[in-house]
Amino acid sequence: MTDSSWMPSASVEVLRRRAAQLAAIRQFFATRDVVEVETPTLAAAGVTAPHIDGLREVSTGYWLQTSPEYAMKRLLAAGMGDCYQLARAFRAGEQGRYHNPEFTLLEWYRVGWSGTALMAEVQALVDEVLGQAPVHAMAYSEAFVAAGLPDPLIASDDELEQAACAAVGQLPDGLNCDGHLDLLLDAVVIPSLPSRCFLTHYPAAQAALAQLDEGDARVAHRFEFFCDGVELANGFVELTDAIVQRQRFVEDQIQRQAAGLKVVAIDERLLAALQAGLPACAGVALGVDRLLMLAEGAHSIAQVMAFDWGRA
Repeated sequence: MTDSSWMPSASVEVLRRRAAQLAAIRQFFATRDVVEVETPTLAAAGVTAPHIDGLREVSTGYWLQTSPEYAMKRLLAAGMGDCYQLARAFRAGEQGRYHNPEFTLLEWYRVGWSGTALMAEVQALVDEVLGQAPVHAMAYSEAFVAAGLPDPLIASDDELEQAACAAVGQLPDGLNCDGHLDLLLDAVVIPSLPSRCFLTHYPAAQAALAQLDEGDARVAHRFEFFCDGVELANGFVELTDAIVQRQRFVEDQIQRQAAGLKVVAIDERLLAALQAGLPACAGVALGVDRLLMLAEGAHSIAQVMAFDWGRA
């Protein structure tokens, strides 16, 4: 039998349309005076987040970046202003219909913008690629309640665990409160969302690099955008306080250690940039392969990539 694994996973026609879409994305930002930047794919620091595993290059010990976020924030602190990047990003152990260990991430930052303003720009970009359609917005807790689940802002972990058991049956060992919420989000909430929907005001424990809401410290200035059940974008009103950010990184390390995961060193250069002065800004990361998959009506991102992981 002839080995056909040398062939691309996407057709040549799809790859030509992909090239045209990438050009259109660049034009989208050019008309808005947002500068395209490039940052290292390999860098000295990885990420501490417990739910993300990076890939490390053996000979140098440098990390393939899971996103360009840290380096782009260093540029913002240096005075770059509004900027975007179409970056190659890498995450270990993520392979499937919507995942590939190497993928394309669109990340951009708007100085002085609110989360609401950035959400409108995300919608404008998605409309340009997929065509216009109604877009809804719901608070994270509102979406849980609408799906018949406990309110995550007031429910106990026992209540969330019981809801997760009812939704999927036996649970993986060692799940904490955030694990139960993530499971319920994926299994129950996302399938119940309108076709295009922003979820906003994520629980403070899931703030990551976002500011907490000044009026309600239980929630963060974080949003995600979903289209036809696919998570496309994750955005923050960015945390600018170096001390608070260090505390969150340390908490990440504690969680990783408790879960038996490798403890990743904190990115001190990012914290130095925050200390020097990250301007007030909002930023978002959008999965380009997923967006183009939806544009093509494809079943998986492999169908819009030249060579997926199995053919790389």
